[in-house]
Amino acid sequence: MSDAQEPNEEKMRKELSRRMKAMQIEQQKRELAKKLTTNEAYERLMNVRISNRELYDQLINLIVSMAQSNRLINKLTDEQLKSILAKLTYRPDSKIEFKHK
Repeated sequence: MSDAQEPNEEKMRKELSRRMKAMQIEQQKRELAKKLTTNEAYERLMNVRISNRELYDQLINLIVSMAQSNRLINKLTDEQLKSILAKLTYRPDSKIEFKHK
């Protein structure tokens, strides 16, 4: 093996290791979400994961922090998740005014 191939293989090993760790973390997030939400809320959460990864990450982090601070007594319902989503995605309507001369 040449010296040029060894650093490349090391990079590939590191990248593979990084991806495996990311997959494990994602699996843990999904398992935790499954435990903390109802079936309907979990389905909605997975739909958000597919459509908007950043929002999904925000939701997961919020759900975990709620569980850790004992603010989540029962499983999170779909209605509660919708309410949280509405708060996270709220943007006030912008007004456009036309001034005629």
